[in-house]
Amino acid sequence: MKSGLLHKIKKKIYAILLLKIVVLFFIVFLLDFTVGTLLRKLYFSQESGKLYRTTYALEKTTSDLLIFGSSTANHEYCPQIFEKRLHISAYNAGRDGSSIFYQYAILQGVLKRYTPKIILLNFDLDEFKKNHLSYDRMSSLLPYYETHPEIQSTVKLRSPTENIKLLSKTYPFNSLLFSILVGNADFNKTRRKDFQGFIPLKNVIQKPLDSGYYNKSELDTNKIRVFNLFVRDCIDANVKLYIVCSPLFFKLENSEEFLHLAQNIAKKNGIEFYNFMNDTSIINHPYYFSDVSHMNEVGATFFSNILVDKITLNDF
Repeated sequence: MKSGLLHKIKKKIYAILLLKIVVLFFIVFLLDFTVGTLLRKLYFSQESGKLYRTTYALEKTTSDLLIFGSSTANHEYCPQIFEKRLHISAYNAGRDGSSIFYQYAILQGVLKRYTPKIILLNFDLDEFKKNHLSYDRMSSLLPYYETHPEIQSTVKLRSPTENIKLLSKTYPFNSLLFSILVGNADFNKTRRKDFQGFIPLKNVIQKPLDSGYYNKSELDTNKIRVFNLFVRDCIDANVKLYIVCSPLFFKLENSEEFLHLAQNIAKKNGIEFYNFMNDTSIINHPYYFSDVSHMNEVGATFFSNILVDKITLNDF
């Protein structure tokens, strides 16, 4: 008798626990859905700033010439110069801290919508370096995962469980909350104004030109594969691609393996590769640089004109 009563009590407790678990999951699901929907709305209501520029590059630009790369591209390529001298529209899709993963995802989105005439891809010396930050920073692509199936294979490189995490509606915005709030503020429109994606730097470096050797690093095979995909997709779409290695305010005394690898990939595919790494017409002039890694607005203007000269010499 007692054992039967205890059994009934246990069943009732288990049923109550199961009900509580179901209710808890429902509350978590509802909260995740509500907060995620709100964050998505706030994210895509931005009209300026870094996050908006990603949306514009991926979903809106129809420019004839697009510039891809990290901060070196974003701060060193002036779209207005390409427009004025080549008589075509231009947009700078570079993003600070990005890698070839981000750049290829943007290219995938662009080519799904239209075909640009020219693409300039800036190649950083450490582009093929194995670095977990390159994967972490693909968080900037997560808000687009749901609506852009063409970029999903690239985004999944971030982690083996990425597609499971993305079942959450809030997950794509977890690391972007502060940026979303800033991006929706009125002061953000004038805080760091861009010119067709280009953000000029004003500072002038206050140190002499240094020299040294580039330290070898472990190669990331994913990056090399995606770099090759970037090249092949441009060729298949009949886009004229130029790969450019812009200068640092630093004279390299050795040949860097990543640079040679990129040059060989370009050569194999019949792509022009312009290497300005030790170009004395630039690096001998400190007033062209904002810091060791970036040219300022004066340098960017000079550099953009040099690129136009090379492009017109080859194709115009």
